[in-house]
Amino acid sequence: MTLLSVSYKRHRFLPAIVAHAVWLYFRFPLSLRLVEEMVLERGIVVSYETVRRWAMQFGRDYARRLRRKRPSPRDIWHLDEVVVSISGKKHRLWRAVDQDDFILDEIVQTRRDTNAAKRVLRRLLKKQGGPPRRMITDKLGSYAAARR
Repeated sequence: MTLLSVSYKRHRFLPAIVAHAVWLYFRFPLSLRLVEEMVLERGIVVSYETVRRWAMQFGRDYARRLRRKRPSPRDIWHLDEVVVSISGKKHRLWRAVDQDDFILDEIVQTRRDTNAAKRVLRRLLKKQGGPPRRMITDKLGSYAAARR
């Protein structure tokens, strides 16, 4: 199955402007009027009704592209954890990102040990359906133990 490219023929605005407005609308929980405002900040006057028509015309293609992508054997995962404060208590935000900066998974835990790293990796492998070609970490010992 081949994906057809989107045709912007007979549109007054440049394809990059149309694509950006539709991407904003579908990627973030924004209203049509907020998208209109954001495009206006770039110096382009577009009505919210025009953004709605663009979303109806091009939305299916953009929504399909934004859905979770299938894992590929060339994937490289970047794993990292950050300390965040939630209600005054320290927690660890574990995050996995692929080579295209697509967020694969995020999880908040109170610990930073081997069991926490195992839980993150198990969850990732289950979600993605298989291991990556390579994992890049910050040399935390828990990752090596969990990888084994």
